[in-house]
Amino acid sequence: MADTGEVVVKMMVVGPVQTNCYIIRREGSDKCVVVDPGAEGDRIFMYIKTEEMKCEGILLTHGHFDHFEGVDELVGYTGAEVYILDEEAGLIADSRQNGSLGLMGKGSHLEVKNLLHDGETIELADISFKVIHTPGHTAGGCCYYIESAGLLFAGDTIFMESIGRTDLPTGSMKEIISSIREKILSLPGDVKILPGHGPVTDVAYETANNPYA
Repeated sequence: MADTGEVVVKMMVVGPVQTNCYIIRREGSDKCVVVDPGAEGDRIFMYIKTEEMKCEGILLTHGHFDHFEGVDELVGYTGAEVYILDEEAGLIADSRQNGSLGLMGKGSHLEVKNLLHDGETIELADISFKVIHTPGHTAGGCCYYIESAGLLFAGDTIFMESIGRTDLPTGSMKEIISSIREKILSLPGDVKILPGHGPVTDVAYETANNPYA
């Protein structure tokens, strides 16, 4: 059933740094996937419950605290499996590297058992997500690409007319520029970019307007 029916995306802005959390399903389906529940797991779950959906998986674009602090609560409600790129497992498990200790003053971490690999495709809720490793913001950051729907969940790699910061642990300006130019802006121009913060954009707009393009 994968790749049939329109993909519907609900964006919720959560937490102290206004993180974009995405709830994704196929139109008419009672199954969904959550990308980056950065906080307010109870609020995210209430939306899922109200819509009478079942969460089949939680995808994390990278391991910073503002993208995972709603995970434990959401897993407690739904029992959903959590996924992250294999190269990011160490960072999300370390409160010093994931920013929670230094930026929020309280350490939090997550042990993720389901590790993904660059280039693989994972199927959840009858939707195929291609995993694209996009290092730079963090060494193990990634994007999730629904090719059939032209949607890219980009985390903090690229924003409208901007990019993610690279001054935190494992960040690299050289790598983030390479990731943006070679892995994101090489996609078709009409692909929508759904970032970790700020407004939705697309490949064509960023190619023309992003100063790092």
